[in-house]
Amino acid sequence: MISGMAKDYYQILGVDRGASKEEIKKAFHKLAHKYHPDKGSGDDAKFKEISEAYAILSDEKKRAQYDTYGSAGSGAGFDPSGFQGFNGQGFDGVEFDLGDIFSDFFGGRSAKERRGRDISIDVAVPFRDSIFGTTRQVLLTKTSVCELCHGSGAKKGSSMTTCTTCNGKGTIRETKSSILGTFSTTSACRTCNGRGEMPKEKCERCHGAGVRRREEEFSIVIPSGIDDGEMIRLSGAGEAVAAGVAGDLYVKVHVEPDRRFRKEGQNLILRLPIKLSEALLGGKHDVETLDGKITVTIPPSINSGEILRVRGKGVPQGKSRRGDLLIEISVPMPEKLSRKAADLVAQLKEEGL
Repeated sequence: MISGMAKDYYQILGVDRGASKEEIKKAFHKLAHKYHPDKGSGDDAKFKEISEAYAILSDEKKRAQYDTYGSAGSGAGFDPSGFQGFNGQGFDGVEFDLGDIFSDFFGGRSAKERRGRDISIDVAVPFRDSIFGTTRQVLLTKTSVCELCHGSGAKKGSSMTTCTTCNGKGTIRETKSSILGTFSTTSACRTCNGRGEMPKEKCERCHGAGVRRREEEFSIVIPSGIDDGEMIRLSGAGEAVAAGVAGDLYVKVHVEPDRRFRKEGQNLILRLPIKLSEALLGGKHDVETLDGKITVTIPPSINSGEILRVRGKGVPQGKSRRGDLLIEISVPMPEKLSRKAADLVAQLKEEGL
């Protein structure tokens, strides 16, 4: 039972008392990234506190003693001067995976694949193209894989040789110092960009980099039924990086509004103004749709706001199905009546209409 005066190490790490060893490690990893003193958001006191909590809870014997008595005995006290330079051990013999926990603090990339930046662009499409879909060609100036050497960095016909900086390993070990002591980190070799080899003769176009800034054309497929503001992701179409994977291209689609139609789900809405006489007597009316002109039947005594449904003239759904065209009837009142029209309306009034 933890006493009221003892530190609550579980609360410090933000884990439950029944948390597994892996959960405790992940919690420490997250907090260590946040509070490490070498980072802009660092907090020396907080970092020591979470390190102390991890030192106790990651050791089965000390954790059991702590859970029972609220402390881990005489060896449980946290002494920052007793880190012993870490040397693969730390906190009175508790093991730490330093390459996993601290590699990001000092630029190590041994556990991460190099990746280029993502790019975002905006594309405007007419309303009709947003309904039926289309293809747009865009020309971007960005860092791309060299089209001459295909990313190898080598002159055509030239062979590769082992990198002398990393001796072909693709990584280098560096000794770094911090408030925790001195320890080693592994990062990608900057000379060969992690390849482990270098071209004997460099590509004359990219000068051995394997990537270069150039114009590249992309074909963007705009799917049918896309909404204004939706994003399309082209994997690998972003900025390229030497000996790594390219980022992604994100395309934000802006749909130009149409003065006649609006889209609601898989249906198209069209507002159709008709004359008062058509509303009373009914008739035929020509309507221009996105598929061309059609003739619709206006039933007698239709009210303003009623909907006429034309099936299969809406937004495509796959190859064989489509939504509907919904025609919203509008019956505007005339601003002025001629004497004859007024007499006819008066007769209608006498009829009780």
